[in-house]
Amino acid sequence: MPQLGIHARLPPTPGARSIDAVDALFASWRRTSPLARRCIGILRESRHGDLRRWLAALRRLPAAAPSAVDYGARIRIGRQGDLPAAARDALEAALRDLIPWRKGPFDLFGIDIDAEWRSERKWARIRPHLDLAGRRVLDVGCGNGYYGWRMLEAGARAVTGIDPSLLAVAQHAAVAYYAGDHRNLVLPLGLETLQATEPYDAVFSMGVVYHRRDPAQHVRDLARHTHADGVLVLESLVMADGPLAPEGRYARMRNVHLIPDVPLLRSWLADAGFGNARVACCAATTTAEQRPTAWMPGQSLAHALDGADPGRTVEGYPAPVRVAMIASRR
Repeated sequence: MPQLGIHARLPPTPGARSIDAVDALFASWRRTSPLARRCIGILRESRHGDLRRWLAALRRLPAAAPSAVDYGARIRIGRQGDLPAAARDALEAALRDLIPWRKGPFDLFGIDIDAEWRSERKWARIRPHLDLAGRRVLDVGCGNGYYGWRMLEAGARAVTGIDPSLLAVAQHAAVAYYAGDHRNLVLPLGLETLQATEPYDAVFSMGVVYHRRDPAQHVRDLARHTHADGVLVLESLVMADGPLAPEGRYARMRNVHLIPDVPLLRSWLADAGFGNARVACCAATTTAEQRPTAWMPGQSLAHALDGADPGRTVEGYPAPVRVAMIASRR
């Protein structure tokens, strides 16, 4: 008997499977998104230097029939015994060609993808404040779709994730190829290029607003896609003692234009028509939640903090603290 968040799988036998992960990605877009032609065109026309390697990795994924899919804290697709050793080695080699994995964790056929972010921790802070049962969700800046799977576990009817990162799209394609679940999409789009669609019941923007040159406009754009009776989840870095416009980088991150305080977040939400906004959670980001791993071997949070004072960044600013605001129009 499947448990909550675990979906029994009865796909065709592996030998009968005739499409690869890239074909499956395009098929899922055509089936579920009116933006399919545009998204396929973006991938086909991109001149990104690594895209050919990422698509080649997807085409090398071995056919497999996972015995179960679990959308819990660690997204589990199949079990180790579902694949012979040679196929499992081939799968791991292909997945490693999609490094760095920023969001996770995932487990594909017993291969533990330990991503840079322990994303289940952020979700555990936000999830108790939400009712996603039966809702259509838009996840802006979704990365590789980790949160989309968690939203399905929480009862969402469908999730549309958008992120211009083609690597994130490729990582999601690998997971979705085996999950066989088209309710969670990741499209290679930014919010500014998302065409007018039927408003969503819930809209998420997590870790995006402080990267926008016009953060107030970003919130207004989110509002445009939020149903009148829907909710907006706006998660951001925050400052305790007033907004910060960093000179140069913040915590070694580029394109951090303005880090708000909570009153400024409230004002952006109010200006966008969300008269009811509350702080759902507030937490300092720790090196237990964001850190380098074998699946993200580059620099991470520890490299961005002052070695003598971990309460400050290497630039001398307060260390990262994040707030999630949940807002509605009434």
